[in-house]
Amino acid sequence: MSRLQQAFEKNFSEGLEVGAALSVFRREGEIASMCGGFCDAARSVPWRNETMVLIWSATKGVAAACTLHAMQETGADLHTLVADFWPEFAQAGKSTLTLGHVLSHRAGLCTLDDHSANILNRDSVVRAIERQTPLLPIEAGPAYGPRVFGFVLDEILRRLSGGEALSDYWRRVFAAPLEIDIWIGLPERLNHRVATILPPRGGKPGAGDELFAKSFTDSGSLTRRAFSSLRGISGISAMNAPDIRAASLPSMGGISSAQALAKFYAMLASDGTCDGRAFFKKETLEWMSTRLAQGFDPVLQRELSFSAGFMMDPIDKDGQKKRFLLGPSPSAFGHAGAGGSLGFADREQGVGFGYVMNQMQSGILPDERCMALVRAFYSPD
Repeated sequence: MSRLQQAFEKNFSEGLEVGAALSVFRREGEIASMCGGFCDAARSVPWRNETMVLIWSATKGVAAACTLHAMQETGADLHTLVADFWPEFAQAGKSTLTLGHVLSHRAGLCTLDDHSANILNRDSVVRAIERQTPLLPIEAGPAYGPRVFGFVLDEILRRLSGGEALSDYWRRVFAAPLEIDIWIGLPERLNHRVATILPPRGGKPGAGDELFAKSFTDSGSLTRRAFSSLRGISGISAMNAPDIRAASLPSMGGISSAQALAKFYAMLASDGTCDGRAFFKKETLEWMSTRLAQGFDPVLQRELSFSAGFMMDPIDKDGQKKRFLLGPSPSAFGHAGAGGSLGFADREQGVGFGYVMNQMQSGILPDERCMALVRAFYSPD
């Protein structure tokens, strides 16, 4: 693993990191574990293996797994109409939308027109989702919902599970049995273990992010509307407040260690089993690792590919990967978080990968810091 260690240390020596951690599991065993730097801008608190940090949209992978598990347990599938068990969802032209459409970001619910919906008031968001008209047709392809997506999944799970919140479902079904530190709604007693998330330092957008940066500055663009949807939190630094960490924000509020993220994806990469316990059936795992949507995403302003709730690398007409964010396997799936965090499962090699950090970088996908680690892991020493 010397090449991987060198890549990790290089990120620090080049001043790209303040604090970060990496963990890789192969099936049930951790084969790489490293951390370094500091938890705070003052560089006074060392980063440790047990340090947790906000993972932003990497939370969506956790939320998707919970939703898919509830579908599995109740007999719902990707063709099931959402309105069959959530009747109010059928309003405003959504009666034909399926779970597959929602999970692959094809439901046209990337943002909400109701500007009174508050991200800290779940009921206000759910009612706004029910009233929302799809902004794009299904055949338009994926349109990423950075904030709304998690609330849709949370309500779907509640309807399928008899009212259990996604955050509680996660702890009961996965986190407690697997003994992993991923939280959607952090207990106050654990705040001392959480690193401070630091805003991007600025500068020019990276390669591939120019269209996104330009679209984000346009107040009328779908990009700007999607990322400004749901009031209630102003600015990145606000996410460090204990009351915000404690809130259940299933799109963007997950807090995790690198080891926890890697172990979660290792379970998915190992046929959905861990410690002799089976969490997922083969069919459900196929939903995770099969592309349901691919195309130019008008929110993130680049080509994206999605399975049922997870990001995948886009492929060309010959089935070859066009991006290697998730390693070489065409069936690898996972989810990135704003600023650079990443978790993914490689079922071909039984690998679970987790990278977290507190110094955010500009860009919509993990930057060269993370990409260098992925390349190093898959390159022979």
